[in-house]
Amino acid sequence: MTLFVLIVKEEGSFFTLIIEYEGVIKMAKQRIVVKIGSSSLTNKNGGLSLAKIHEHTAAIAKLKQNDYEVILISSGAVSAGFSDLGYPTRPVTVSGKQASAAVGQGLLIQAYTEAFRKYDMVTAQLLLTKDNFSNETQYGNVYSTLTELVKRDVIPIINENDTVAIDELTFGDNDMLSALVSGLVHADFLIMLTDINGLYDKNPKTDSSAKRYDRLATISDQILNQTKHESGSKFGTGGMKSKILAAKTAISLGVRVFVGTGCGEDKLTDILANNGDGTYIGEHLTSNLRKQKQWIAFHSEISGKIHVDKGASDAITLQGKSLLPAGIKWIDGEFEAGAVVEVFYEDKVIAKGQVNYSSEEMILSKGESSQTAMEITMGSRPEVIHRDRLVLSMREAYDYE
Repeated sequence: MTLFVLIVKEEGSFFTLIIEYEGVIKMAKQRIVVKIGSSSLTNKNGGLSLAKIHEHTAAIAKLKQNDYEVILISSGAVSAGFSDLGYPTRPVTVSGKQASAAVGQGLLIQAYTEAFRKYDMVTAQLLLTKDNFSNETQYGNVYSTLTELVKRDVIPIINENDTVAIDELTFGDNDMLSALVSGLVHADFLIMLTDINGLYDKNPKTDSSAKRYDRLATISDQILNQTKHESGSKFGTGGMKSKILAAKTAISLGVRVFVGTGCGEDKLTDILANNGDGTYIGEHLTSNLRKQKQWIAFHSEISGKIHVDKGASDAITLQGKSLLPAGIKWIDGEFEAGAVVEVFYEDKVIAKGQVNYSSEEMILSKGESSQTAMEITMGSRPEVIHRDRLVLSMREAYDYE
């Protein structure tokens, strides 16, 4: 039996994996995450627009028919529910929004389910909060559930659980949620649909001299500083700052991003064919971070600090090596084995990692060789943090790449 794997370049700067096995050629499916914000789901009064739901559904169905795997991140629960509670317009209080979300979430998923049923497509609902990501076990469960749903050809529809979220902006109108989910499922592309056709150096609605970025290799600090916190729509909560931060997160996880607009059932296929009306972000990306490293990098709680010398810093940031006890200068905080800590060099965070030893054991063994450290602590691991459980800070990661 012979297995051949070929990589070919497709239209729109996408790469498709082609596998030949025993004379049968199959193309590996690309996984696309589509994020639809409130501004792309509502009518002029701020309520849910069924016409827009059907348009988005038709576009996603076309992706599925073209053999893409699709995960949908959709806002709109508050918009779907507020009128049934007697509010004349979208509520502004937290309690009003949460009550509206409680009513609207069922209506939103019902609208999607009925719309996709016309294409004989099955949907599933996942309501997530930040706690689901910060808890390592729950984080793994989210991954397992999404993987199984996609395997079964189901369209997962994900929204933040606004009915219990303490802060409505926890995920920034689902922008950051879409980036984190994209990384978790190792998506090939994240499409963020909004009411503005891309990222601009200024607000195009108030400044006619604003220029759009058609393509960005990465997200620089200059671009972040150019973007204000204001939202593109009175019905949205994210704004362009939120989308840029989400895009930066996504590309750091190896996922390319599109931010923009579109209309009709061909809008998503047009975007993937490089003909979208918006901004394409991310070029020459590294491979996706493994699930464990993603959890450490973006969701884990920091329990302490390890300060290292230059040799250890260079080994971590330049050579991709583990942290050994010999490179440790001192430790801040009290923590047990398995905790996540920050690694510092000259008062700058260079990495985060999950430790094999407690702070007490490290104090006893810092500066020693691995063999001596294991004898002192009666431990079995030569590394304080193995490189498989060590992630560079975002800035260090960009410098390393």
